[in-house]
Amino acid sequence: MKQWTQQDWDRIRSEQTDAVFYLYTPMCGTCAVASKMMTVIEELRPNLIIGAADLNYVQGIAVDYEIESVPCLLIQKDGEIKEKIYAFQSVPYLLEKIS
Repeated sequence: MKQWTQQDWDRIRSEQTDAVFYLYTPMCGTCAVASKMMTVIEELRPNLIIGAADLNYVQGIAVDYEIESVPCLLIQKDGEIKEKIYAFQSVPYLLEKIS
């Protein structure tokens, strides 16, 4: 997954493209498991635009989107946030939500 800055996310949002933005923190054990799931999703959906960021470095996004906890997956469709996912239940679950 490519690491994004807030500017990268803003650019993707302005292009009104479908994308997902994975937010995590490095000391979070649940985030480590979610990161592995996201790596699998990246392999299964190579055309999907996926970005990731340590929430400590994109604090404006935490405020703008009222991020409550990590891991968090922001799913964007046509430039709008379709869903915020906090419970990364399984790879099939995430694929269904992204589709």
